[in-house]
Amino acid sequence: MKLYLYDHCPFCTRVRMPLGLKSISAEEVYLANDDEETPIGMIGAKMVPILEDADGHMAESLDIVAKLDGLSGERMFDAPPQDELLTWMRNWAERVSTLVIPCAPDPVFPEFATESARAYFTAKKTASLGDFDQLRARTDEYIADMTDGLRDLVSVLPDAAHPSSDDIHIFPVLRSLTIVDGLEFPAEVEAYTRAMSKASGVPLVWDMR
Repeated sequence: MKLYLYDHCPFCTRVRMPLGLKSISAEEVYLANDDEETPIGMIGAKMVPILEDADGHMAESLDIVAKLDGLSGERMFDAPPQDELLTWMRNWAERVSTLVIPCAPDPVFPEFATESARAYFTAKKTASLGDFDQLRARTDEYIADMTDGLRDLVSVLPDAAHPSSDDIHIFPVLRSLTIVDGLEFPAEVEAYTRAMSKASGVPLVWDMR
C-alpha cells in the first residue's frame, strides 16, 4: 500500500495521521510539485493525496481516511466533527491561506527540492491568490489577525488523547501554520499541536527546520 503525497499539503497530512494513530503500515511517496504525469496517470487529475492498494487508486482525503480507519482496530473517525470547529475553520480559512501559501514553496518539503517545482507552485498559486511579495509585505498584519483566531480556537480544541474526526480536520491546519515565522501559538494550542504531532508521527515544520 502506498500514499502519494506532498508534505506541505494539509489534505495529505490528514491521510498520514491514521498511519501513526492506528499503527498502519504504508509507503509514503512524495511527488515533485511539478510532476503532473504521475498523478494524472493514476487518477486523471493533478492532485494528491492518492492511495494505491490492491483495489487500485483512490483520491479524496476523507475517503482515504475512512478506508484506512477500517484497516485496524475500532474506528476512530466515524463521528462528524463538531460544528464549532468547522465554523472556526471556515471563518479563518482565507487568513490561513494568505499566511501559509506564500511560505509553502520551501525546500524543507521534499516536493520543493528543485527550483522548477518551486516556480511551478508559485506561478499556479499567484494566479489564484495574488502576488506572493505583496502578501508577504502584509505578514505582520496577517499574523496579528491569526493570533486572535488562534485564541478563539482554544475553547473548541479537541483532546489529543482521544483522537477523533475533530483532529483529522484541525491538526492539518495547525501543522500548516507552523511554517509561518513569527506566529506564536497560545500555550493550549501549541500543546495540542505538539501532542497530535507526536501521536500521529507527522512532524511540525518547527521541528523540521
